[in-house]
Amino acid sequence: MSLDLLLDARLPVLVQGITGRAGSQHAVAMRAYGTHVVGGVGSREGDVEGIPVFRRCSEAVAHTGARASVVMVPPVAVRDAVVEAIDAGVRLIVIVTEGVPVHDALAIVRHAHAHGATCIGASTAGLAVPGRMKLGFLPDVALAPGPLGVMSKSGTLAYEVCWRLATRGVGQSVWIGVGGDAVKGTRFADCVPFFARHRETRALLMIGEIGGDEEETFAARLVAERFAKPVYALLAGSTAPEGVTMGHAGAIAGAGTGTIASKRTALEAAGVRVFTSMNALVAAAGEDLGR
Repeated sequence: MSLDLLLDARLPVLVQGITGRAGSQHAVAMRAYGTHVVGGVGSREGDVEGIPVFRRCSEAVAHTGARASVVMVPPVAVRDAVVEAIDAGVRLIVIVTEGVPVHDALAIVRHAHAHGATCIGASTAGLAVPGRMKLGFLPDVALAPGPLGVMSKSGTLAYEVCWRLATRGVGQSVWIGVGGDAVKGTRFADCVPFFARHRETRALLMIGEIGGDEEETFAARLVAERFAKPVYALLAGSTAPEGVTMGHAGAIAGAGTGTIASKRTALEAAGVRVFTSMNALVAAAGEDLGR
């Protein structure tokens, strides 16, 4: 899986959409954090704060050797941008854009699978190896090196949890925001093998929510992989009504499906410690893993 590229501290990264306001701002912020941002793709050639800009991804890859990309383009442009990156040889792609059309998202997933590429998102805050790199816009204040692998649907909820844990001395080994869309490139279950073999990860935290079966399939993958590290789960949306989308496109619970109860049952059967309170989770993980 292309997540193993994160083990390369000097992973060369492109920013697609670097000439836009968000693209330029976050390209510079990622570089300042330590990410090896080697170039960008945008509407004009030149540079952004010394980062070279190319008109096409194939040209950018040929000149920089980039193997990862952060996509910051409008929703209707995401499909073409991701396909172009994959065809140019990029194998780890982080799509932060929200509102990608469902049919485009399906096409992206198919193209990525066919070429052995890994897409994170769409609608993700990104991913990070704290102290080394971040791809996306995870806030620096919540990032701290440590033993806890983190996966989350919600960006803002994860920011708060990780900041609180960091203040208790519990940082993150790798933080992956899978995003909240119903159709996306990487799901919780897909990340289990990576965290199982990642030596710096001593425990795993999944931040989930109502809707879909992602948490249930994650639980099944833990069992199938015989995952031996402690796992915590925070489930958001315990008071949400059925049939109403709550923020994320994938956060909708139907009658008897996608509910907090069904997720808790599956996770606890897999040996996961499940919480619906952020305070309780932070207290438990902080006591187990903190200094």
